[in-house]
Amino acid sequence: MAASAITTLAADAPTLSAANTGFMLICSALVMLMTPGLAFFYGGMVRVKSSLNMLMMSFISLGIVTILWVLFGFSLAFGTDIGSVIGWSSEYVGLSGIGLTQLWDGYTIPVYVFAVFQLMFAIITPALISGALADRVKFSAWALFITLWVTAVYFPVAHWVWGAGGWLFEMGVIDFAGGTAVHINAGAAALGVILVIGKRVGFKRDPMRPHSLPLVMLGAGLLWFGWFGFNAGSWLGNDDGIGAVMFLNTQVATAAAMLAWLGYEKVRHGSFTTLGAASGAVAGLVAITPSGGSCSPLGAIAIGAIAGLVCAMAVGLKYKFGYDDSLDVVGVHLVGGVLGSLLVGFFATGGVQSDAAGLFYGGGLEQLGKQAIGVFSVLAYSLLASALLAFLLDKTIGMRVSEDDEVSGIDQVEHAETAYDFSGAGGGVSSRSTAAATATAVQDSKKVDA
Repeated sequence: MAASAITTLAADAPTLSAANTGFMLICSALVMLMTPGLAFFYGGMVRVKSSLNMLMMSFISLGIVTILWVLFGFSLAFGTDIGSVIGWSSEYVGLSGIGLTQLWDGYTIPVYVFAVFQLMFAIITPALISGALADRVKFSAWALFITLWVTAVYFPVAHWVWGAGGWLFEMGVIDFAGGTAVHINAGAAALGVILVIGKRVGFKRDPMRPHSLPLVMLGAGLLWFGWFGFNAGSWLGNDDGIGAVMFLNTQVATAAAMLAWLGYEKVRHGSFTTLGAASGAVAGLVAITPSGGSCSPLGAIAIGAIAGLVCAMAVGLKYKFGYDDSLDVVGVHLVGGVLGSLLVGFFATGGVQSDAAGLFYGGGLEQLGKQAIGVFSVLAYSLLASALLAFLLDKTIGMRVSEDDEVSGIDQVEHAETAYDFSGAGGGVSSRSTAAATATAVQDSKKVDA
């Protein structure tokens, strides 16, 4: 090779960008915030006797998945490809063989930054599953399930979708930020587990309303905020404007989905509810996650509106088919993820993240076919693998608390705590006033007896 060619290649090689590195660290922190946001979102939706358990089911993922990711998860997901189904690189084991300024291949950010950004995705994905299992799962069994699930399901699927050499990645399936690897994966897993462990005591009989809608709205707001890092950060830089398009499309689709859900509620039930607003927003965030890097803002409006309407209808399917999806993980994350991933095949313009165009932009059915393969392969694998893991755990250590413990409240049984302690709140009446009232009642009783 001529010396001039070598010089040109050296000049074209990526160099570390402080701006992109800082941007990606901020995005990583935003994605981390989504897991506590999810905890509040789910924690407010359950009955008061289960709210701490719901918070903990999300928080424990921050601990377990972080350690597994460092030990071997990053290597399995993003190491050198083995057979298009899994990765492995010894220098990624323990993240010990990586240089401080070693760049992620083809990008201007360090490997460490990419690893920590992807870690936050790995953390929130199993936490999403927990909403379907509210009120009835042993905390120890849940912790072990997370350990097994991310190892056997999330890490391989992340490699399929995003890893160099992964079979869906090489096929050309578009998943900008996790429609398949995160939302379909988690939603299908939730369905698989609840089919194994069964329904809550009192399902379809007892009222199971959210105990704190303000917590639900707070959680939804934190999720919406953090999702900008989740989506815009997935381009791994900020040099060409594609991340900015994704940021805008995230806001646009979320707004459209919230309005569509509320409109459906008003027509169907006669009211605009806060729970509907929060759920609609999340449905839009889910649907735009795989598709927002390939569509225009007008396309994002359509995708969000479709997701808001269809997911609002889908959450009622559990009553029709009899599966107890406590907090509508299947209706929002599975259905929303499927919609967002498939709609790429219709709304991809061919002028944003790639030149792949959807049906509405002259691309025919080719991209839709690829998206369908990605959607249903991840759905099937996660559903079956998750059901098998739940079955094995249920038959060995047991997945569910006892019926008595479930009725009395899983917070007290599993965590020895309650979410709210009113014992010291008083009633606005002094002890002296209470004593006087008691004495008066005694005197009145004596008069009656006389």
